Amino acid sequence: MKKNNKKADNSTKKIVNLMFEYGILAKTPRSGFHFLGTGNQSVAEHVNRVAFIGYALAMMDGTVDVLKVLKMCLLHDISETRISDLNYVHQKYVDKKEHSAVKDISDSVPFGKDIFDTIEEYEERKNKESFIVKDADNLEWILALKEEVDTGNTRALKWITPAIERLKTSHAQKIAKEIMKTDSNDWWFDKESQKNKWWVNRNK
Repeated sequence: MKKNNKKADNSTKKIVNLMFEYGILAKTPRSGFHFLGTGNQSVAEHVNRVAFIGYALAMMDGTVDVLKVLKMCLLHDISETRISDLNYVHQKYVDKKEHSAVKDISDSVPFGKDIFDTIEEYEERKNKESFIVKDADNLEWILALKEEVDTGNTRALKWITPAIERLKTSHAQKIAKEIMKTDSNDWWFDKESQKNKWWVNRNK
C-alpha cells in the first residue's frame, strides 16, 4: 500500500513539475518582434490567442472536433519551454530538435502519450483540425503584425504578406482579409463610438 502511495505521489510531482515548466512560456519572448523593431509578446500570450482563434475557426467550420483543436492549440508550442522561440531567421541556421524536446516533455508525465500524439497529429497535417490550428497560429501572428501596423510600424505590413500566403483554410483566408480592413482598436473605438460623449466627459 505504501508503495502505491509513493508511486501516486511521484506521478503528481511530475505533473506539478510540468505545470511549472509550462509557466516558462509566459517568460519566453516571441523573437520575431526583435527583428520587427517594435512590439513584444510572450509565447504564452501567443498561445492564449491562438486557442481562441482555433476555437472560432472550428466553430465556423462546424464539422471538426473542437476539443481536439483546442488541445492542439494549447500544446502546439510546448517544446518552446526547452528550445525557446526560434523565428524564421533562426530556423534557417539552427537545428531546433523540437521532436526531442516534445519526447522528453511527454515522457515526464503519466499522460505524456496523449501530449506526444496530439503534437504529432498537429505536425503531420493529415486532418482538418491540424490545418485549422496551423492557420490559427498564423492568424495570431497576422493580428499581432496588424496591431503594429496600426501604431505606425510600416515594416510590419511587408511581413503580413507571406503570413497570409501560408493560410490553407477558406475561413482563415476570409478572416485575414477582414483583419486587413479593420483597425485594431475598432472593437472599442470605431467611428460610431467616437460620436459618443462618453469619451469626452464619461456621461457626467
